[in-house]
Amino acid sequence: MGLDNSIEPWWRGAALYQIYPLSFADSNGDGWGDLPGITARLDYVASLGVDGVWLSPFYEGAFADFGYDTTNQKAVDPRLGTLADFDALLQRAHGLGLKVLVDQIYTYTSNRHAWFQESRRARSSAKDDWYVWADARPDGTPPNNWLSIFGGPAWEWDRSRRQYYMTHFLPGMPHLKVQTHAVQAALLDIGRFWLNRGVDGFRLDVINLCMVDAELRDNPRATVIDEPVAMPAHAQEMRFDGSLPESFDFVRSIRRLADERPGRFLLGEIAGRDPMLDAQRYCSGDDLLHSAYFVLGAETAQLTASKLREELSRWTERHGSWPTWSFSNHDVIRGPSRCSGLEPTPEFATLLMAVLATTRGTILVYQGDELGLPDGQVPLDCLLDPATKRFYPDYLQRDGARTPMPWVASAPQAGFTTAKPWLPLGRDHAALAMDCQQGRDDSTLAWTRRLLALRRANPALRFGDCRFLDLPEPLLGFDRVADGRRVRCIFNISSTVTTLGDSIFTDGVVSLAKGHQRSKPSQHTLQPFGFCLIVRDVE
Repeated sequence: MGLDNSIEPWWRGAALYQIYPLSFADSNGDGWGDLPGITARLDYVASLGVDGVWLSPFYEGAFADFGYDTTNQKAVDPRLGTLADFDALLQRAHGLGLKVLVDQIYTYTSNRHAWFQESRRARSSAKDDWYVWADARPDGTPPNNWLSIFGGPAWEWDRSRRQYYMTHFLPGMPHLKVQTHAVQAALLDIGRFWLNRGVDGFRLDVINLCMVDAELRDNPRATVIDEPVAMPAHAQEMRFDGSLPESFDFVRSIRRLADERPGRFLLGEIAGRDPMLDAQRYCSGDDLLHSAYFVLGAETAQLTASKLREELSRWTERHGSWPTWSFSNHDVIRGPSRCSGLEPTPEFATLLMAVLATTRGTILVYQGDELGLPDGQVPLDCLLDPATKRFYPDYLQRDGARTPMPWVASAPQAGFTTAKPWLPLGRDHAALAMDCQQGRDDSTLAWTRRLLALRRANPALRFGDCRFLDLPEPLLGFDRVADGRRVRCIFNISSTVTTLGDSIFTDGVVSLAKGHQRSKPSQHTLQPFGFCLIVRDVE
């Protein structure tokens, strides 16, 4: 039976473009990206063929974590603009047919937030129980063994209150006590503020970590520990400082708020040792999240067909849950650098885009993915991210994913700004600038537009089932099927020429291909990182 596309919500199978505002476009020449800069480039974003944008935080904040340590989530940081600038951005995006998601941070704030300042003032303050506070052990050490994801104990001593406060991340990012009803009400009020302005949904930051155990029990040792562990916190099971059963009730409250306005989309970030396992619980049911996202190849030094198939197959879509996929974002080394196993090339970047554009689920294109940007490789003396600096050179190196967007190769700072940018331009990024690729049929930008156009035009790619083909390394293959149409997708996940038999290409029309040729009557070849998409009508 064919799929009735008319009943599919807009976000199902959509392509969303993630914008990291500090690094996208600077409109006033101060070195910081801003909201007017984004608005001026929305025509370009729409030209890619995406359905909407996700804006990383632009709120008033202390900027120790460059956007996520907020001091007021109802205000735009002056470095990025004003509320009027946001309203203009939203109006322009909607005029171009783009949906707009904004980040919501419901787990922590900056320690400069007025809520925290009131909470730390005294144990008798009106916001006494708005954050996770605990007395020291008799020997003065933290109250339990919890570890920060960014390293060290998950506890910071506060001299004013003479207690420890808990933090999953930086010392200046205290954890909200979301069990407190007044805190939940305040957070939902923030969400309502942005929904009333007209946003189309939220990306919910580490939402599964919003609540911690009221008894502050020690986490047990992880049953399986990588040697060495990727992060110290991974030596523990996050049994008592994340994914608590009571957090689901708060997520249901967020969903009820979103459902007051039909068509709003909730996209979750799920943290932990095995986030996909948790995510399916947070997306299983029509009263929880609509989707959660995952970075493909996040722990992979060299991508292979079997690794990709294994990752994509792990999402079982139990109870109707729906995944969202990406290869890059603001928190990880860019996909072309992280997954290639060698020097990244435009061919490899285009292959990643082809896989992403044909994958079952909603997809995220991170700014610069469409240009094939490799990681920015920020020098040690220019690093700003505290987590990157603490674990250099072995941790996330998040600054390298946040370097400025290159717009015009010959312009100062590649057209991002006329001043010194807050982070240096990525090495060799100017040569991949938008203006260098615009109009070039063989560019990663041109291929991105073709691939996203094909995805948008084919219900099989947006909504259809995914049936993996039994192909040997280095080939990845799957059929996407819906509405009486099949799109067969075949990828060469290697830097060598690969030969295929003729049978896999029978009874179909090659709709889009790169590096594919028929070398003999019964033999086809795919060039390094080549791919072929074959469309066929089926019963």
